[in-house]
Amino acid sequence: MCALAQRVTQVIVLSHSKPFLCALWEGTDPTLRSAFTLERATSGSTLRGWDVNQDLITDHDRRHALLRDYVHTAQGDRREVAEALRPSLEAFMRVAYPQYFTPGFLLGPFRGLCEQRVNTPDQILDQGDIDELRRLTDYANRFHHDSNPAYRTQAINDTELVDFARRTLAFTTR
Repeated sequence: MCALAQRVTQVIVLSHSKPFLCALWEGTDPTLRSAFTLERATSGSTLRGWDVNQDLITDHDRRHALLRDYVHTAQGDRREVAEALRPSLEAFMRVAYPQYFTPGFLLGPFRGLCEQRVNTPDQILDQGDIDELRRLTDYANRFHHDSNPAYRTQAINDTELVDFARRTLAFTTR
């Protein structure tokens, strides 16, 4: 499509695939593009401008911003911040260690793999990082549905949450 766009005056692309459209958007000249969405209306459909850049913001981006804002202002929904810790760690692992932290992999088994490989040529994380990951995961699991059925009623200490949010950000931004 990009090659075609260089040869013709106009290209109109319609798709139901938001990831496809977002990737196409990122690969085109910002001065030569515009985006619209077709929305169902009461009778028929309506063409509206589409803010593609807003749709490029991922859940991970939103969680990371939530943690940053909470660390810097101590304002926000504490439960939402606490529940964002584990998915933030998981998203980081998927990007930083994709060959080891494959889709569906969990932090516990990943830590176990890292521990098996410490001080070997195949080392993934050093012992200090494994220990910090364990502490972060243990805290984050208190607020996650898979590891604590009562996660929604788990008490949250603000000082402790700020510390773990700060440490999660430090771990996931290296």
